[in-house]
Amino acid sequence: MDAVVNSVYRRRLLGHRVGIALSVLAMAIGLGFLLWILATLLINGFGALSHTLFTMDTPAPGSPGGLRNAIVGSLMMVGLSTAISTPVGILAGIYLAEYGQNNKFAAVTRFVTDIMLSAPSIVIGLFVYALCVARFQHFSGYAGTVALSLISIPVIVRTTDNMLHLVPNSLLEAAFALGAPRWKVSMTVRLRAVKAGVVTGVLLAVARIAGETAPLLFTALNNQFFSLDMKQPMANLPVAIYLFAMSSYEDWRSLAWGAALIVTFSVLLLNILSRTAFRQKNPQ
Repeated sequence: MDAVVNSVYRRRLLGHRVGIALSVLAMAIGLGFLLWILATLLINGFGALSHTLFTMDTPAPGSPGGLRNAIVGSLMMVGLSTAISTPVGILAGIYLAEYGQNNKFAAVTRFVTDIMLSAPSIVIGLFVYALCVARFQHFSGYAGTVALSLISIPVIVRTTDNMLHLVPNSLLEAAFALGAPRWKVSMTVRLRAVKAGVVTGVLLAVARIAGETAPLLFTALNNQFFSLDMKQPMANLPVAIYLFAMSSYEDWRSLAWGAALIVTFSVLLLNILSRTAFRQKNPQ
């Protein structure tokens, strides 16, 4: 009997060690490729950094220039889409958490939200193209904002909904016992208890749309000149990377590496901000 038990134990131990080894190997391969990509980006991206990158507009081939117009255009479209999607997403998430338990409309909303989360961004870009660009017969920054908003709203909705479900029922029951109305409990108790998670969801949504290229190709397109008019085609960093990276001109490819570095560090900064500045503090 002891021999049988020892044999089973040895087989299980061997299987455990093989599984751990394969997991570590897979992790090492993934980290290796990630470090390779980051190293390539840092080497080429830092080589493209200069003061002209932030003070001059996209140039003609062979001429000095920078990415000022693309940086400003991206900030305007991402900022406006965040201002639109944040209240819509948070309020929709509150509705799903508070009133969507046995509600058919809430079930449909969750289903549509899940579809939009998994939908390719190029499909959303084509939808906004047919809805806005084709109808008004020109590309615009507003069309790009609409496309980015449709991408970020589902992220915020699902994050808010999931975070609100983490609030203990005892906390809600205590608030109701004090006579607080349901809307006040939702806004001042339940939402406040998970504000760090909700803000993290907003920042993750911003990080996702900051590097989207396909929707902007069909909506905002590009603009070689500096412009603050969002009714016209607007320059942006993702499209600049897409266009310049395929160019045969060395100066344009250098600008593409610089733009990629700016986008990468922006997303990294947002992730660090979401994990530090808005981190929940444990009560003492």
